[in-house]
Amino acid sequence: MGVVDMSNNNPPSSRTKDFFASPALSLSLAGIFRDAGAAAASRAESGGGGGTEVEEGDEGSGGGGGARGLGLREETVEISSENSGPARSRSDDEFDPDGDPDDDNDGDKKKKKRKKYHRHTAEQIREMESLFKESPHPDEKQRQQLSKQLGLAPRQVKFWFQNRRTQLKAIQERHENSLLKTEMEKLRDENKAMRETIQKSCCPNCGSATTSRETALTTQEQQLRIENARLKAEVEKLRAALGKYPPGTSSPSCSAGADQETRSSLDFYTGIFGLDKSRIMELVNQATGELQRMATAREPLWVRSVETGREILNYDEYVKEFLPEGLTSSDGRPKRSIEASRETGVVFVDLPRLLQSFMDMNQWKEMFPCMISKAATVDVINNGEGPNRNGAVQLMFTELQMLTPMVPTREVYFIRFCKQLSPEQWAIVDVSIDKVEDNIDASLVKCRKRPSGCIIEDKTNGHCKVIWVEHLECQKSTVHPMYRTIVNSGLAFGARHWMATLQQQCERLVFFMATNVPTKDSSGVATLAGRKSILRLAQRMSQSFCHAIGASSFHSWTKVPGKMGEDIRVASRKNLNDPGEPVGVILCAVSSVLLPVSPHVLFDFLRDEARRHEWDIMLSAGPVQSIANLAKGQDRGNSVNIQTMKSKDNSMWLLQDTCTNAYESMVVYAPVDITGMQAVMTGCDSSNIAVLPSGFSILPDGLESRPLVITSRQEEKSSECGSLLTIAFQILTNTSPTAKLTMESVESVNTLISCTLRNIRTSLQCEDG
Repeated sequence: MGVVDMSNNNPPSSRTKDFFASPALSLSLAGIFRDAGAAAASRAESGGGGGTEVEEGDEGSGGGGGARGLGLREETVEISSENSGPARSRSDDEFDPDGDPDDDNDGDKKKKKRKKYHRHTAEQIREMESLFKESPHPDEKQRQQLSKQLGLAPRQVKFWFQNRRTQLKAIQERHENSLLKTEMEKLRDENKAMRETIQKSCCPNCGSATTSRETALTTQEQQLRIENARLKAEVEKLRAALGKYPPGTSSPSCSAGADQETRSSLDFYTGIFGLDKSRIMELVNQATGELQRMATAREPLWVRSVETGREILNYDEYVKEFLPEGLTSSDGRPKRSIEASRETGVVFVDLPRLLQSFMDMNQWKEMFPCMISKAATVDVINNGEGPNRNGAVQLMFTELQMLTPMVPTREVYFIRFCKQLSPEQWAIVDVSIDKVEDNIDASLVKCRKRPSGCIIEDKTNGHCKVIWVEHLECQKSTVHPMYRTIVNSGLAFGARHWMATLQQQCERLVFFMATNVPTKDSSGVATLAGRKSILRLAQRMSQSFCHAIGASSFHSWTKVPGKMGEDIRVASRKNLNDPGEPVGVILCAVSSVLLPVSPHVLFDFLRDEARRHEWDIMLSAGPVQSIANLAKGQDRGNSVNIQTMKSKDNSMWLLQDTCTNAYESMVVYAPVDITGMQAVMTGCDSSNIAVLPSGFSILPDGLESRPLVITSRQEEKSSECGSLLTIAFQILTNTSPTAKLTMESVESVNTLISCTLRNIRTSLQCEDG
């Protein structure tokens, strides 16, 4: 815990005894020091946003004023002493021109000298906040200059910055606590599922015995418990660092009690952010109105492009109507660029399920696996009412990615609000709140959401019309030249991408739940249980692929030169206990290239089983043949295939999942064990089938220079635009998790990527691309 500045002997006002006095200090100190200890504890609890003064080194302990203010009672009163206040020297405190220092009534005279505190003015806070964003650790010269400018003592400025840094550390620790809680819940669910699997002696669908796997599952369960214990230790460490909760006690963020959780939320927002619940509701209601205007406005705010047919924001009209504040710095240059896009579409899903997928963090992440690499619900402000959670408000964090390590991720904190606008219309509103960002390390805030989200209209027969508005302020970041066009144009993270992914995932869900699938759309699989089991496995495989190849902080990418001059990135990880992947050291290698062919042509080539041997150098036996084909969408490109090589000694099958929508396409595949896959085809659980996916991601290059024309002529289709192809291979380099990555493994996967890219270029006649 930090050491409160008590350099003077002059006791503060006796009124501070009643203001949040510390029981521990009251028991341990006596007489005049009891009052001084209570006042110091009160100042330490008031947070870093005001003028609370602490000694040097207080912030390093991780338990200063801001940290302790998260838990019990947070009042963020921004105070500073008048004149010299607590910054006075000891001799100043003892000086009394009218009295004798040796007089017995010296203590009574000192009590008459009350320290007066006042709140910092809004201007003082604004100037110190402005400098803090640029330099959290100002030097002596900066502090002196700021103190003269604001009329404060240099010591007051120094203590304000110390307490501010301490407060930010506390908030970051709370966020880490939330992420750890999410991981622990996931592990707990997996642990429960594994215990249930162990208790079953046979599969209810096929009747085959599972006793042969009990030993392995028991070992995995033990490893899972060890992992749970490690995460619990990390949470305990965070609690101790926060200084509020001693090890072994429950913090509000990790407590299952509803009352304690609600109290934590109110304290968190009222204290740290300076926002009470009514103020937050006012802000989200204001954002809802702006979202409705953005979603329904026509020209001149939105102008439809003649070339591409996309709606483009008229920036001049946007500034006139919405007047985004804070977009320019003092010299008039824009600090952040505005990205705004709008897309309208119909999704095949009922309203309650769609609303639930937005408000449940895990379902939301599963709905957009290619776009969301990390997500967490930091805090719940309002749980909402009814099954559709009308009025629910929660603070969320997400890391957005592209399926390539060449584009940096975007980290966003925002409030999500679910509101019913009419009997048939709902709104999902996302908006970043300034006070939240002011209390988060600036290095973590790369993007802010201005009023964004969806207007959802319930239609008949389980359909919903969705108007999606994506509205961001983004810091300018370095993007690889190959992806600069698609990122700067707003396609990469825009409404079209979100809408296309949502429609594809909802269609996949419809095909998964269907009971009247035509035989031609489910060839090779005899039962509905088998079909569902295979589709679950394919979905998990594709989610794992998306998770493995992005630029998320989950991975540490190293750049290595390719054989043919490619830019190849490699990363390794160790799997200790996940039954969904092979145990051992896993190497992932990714490369992204620009090819002068249409995304449609490239996608059809890569998913064609008759032409697979043209690029797959692992198929020495020749072409493959499909033994099962399951449709998961109306487009024939959305399907799951089980393929086998034409070889007598072949002991492996290939599971391939292909996806395509209006924005991007993917071809993901993995070798699977034949015996295990045959059990899955009969309807057995696929969660313990180990897959290590490789594959391709295909995006347009963003250079849409001509309108899209409906035609069956291949040469005209290929002239639309080029393709951004990302190729990724994952290999198991060693079955022992304790082994180290070798250069031979890196060289092997390097050669694999280079040869595959060369074969693709040769087959598509674009060697010079």
